[in-house]
Amino acid sequence: MRLEPIDRPPTVMARVAYWMMQRQLGKVITPARVIYNRLPGMYGLSWWLLRVQQSGVQLDAPTRYLVQNWVAMLNQCHFCVDIGRAGAVLDRVGLEKLDALPTWRESPLFDERERAALAYVEEATRSKRVSDETFAALRKHFSERQIVELTVLNAIENFYNLLNLPLGIEADGLCAIAQGRARGRPQAAG
Repeated sequence: MRLEPIDRPPTVMARVAYWMMQRQLGKVITPARVIYNRLPGMYGLSWWLLRVQQSGVQLDAPTRYLVQNWVAMLNQCHFCVDIGRAGAVLDRVGLEKLDALPTWRESPLFDERERAALAYVEEATRSKRVSDETFAALRKHFSERQIVELTVLNAIENFYNLLNLPLGIEADGLCAIAQGRARGRPQAAG
């Protein structure tokens, strides 16, 4: 890590965010300690972006986690992969497909809809544009609103990756904490 964490939250909003992170994730995340405590307005922005990601889109949770985790993997943002996997565990979304993301093109775990979404966010992340062929494949499986949602989720993930990577912020062990907590709760039907 390139900057030392600041452990004392600078504002009331930061103290509330610390409490919420501790309660939901089991610890205060490193980006809050390194970035948000130096730029407290990030707490509000991140809260708003989280609300968009979790309840402002109609895409199902498994698809959201697939595309966000694939973008984080492409960018090699280990913190974002970790928190994404933790979120999947907390939302009771299995990790099997997240584990298989590096082989999504060949893996029988993925259907054509998921492949279209993953190809779209990969191409957008790598080149900032997508080919007509990639877009046409996406249109076969997603509504216009869902395409916009995928585009927004991709942009948000790239935004967070660009905050963490230059500052050397690594994984926080959040997935392991979530898995430990999940062992103690009843399994969801499904």
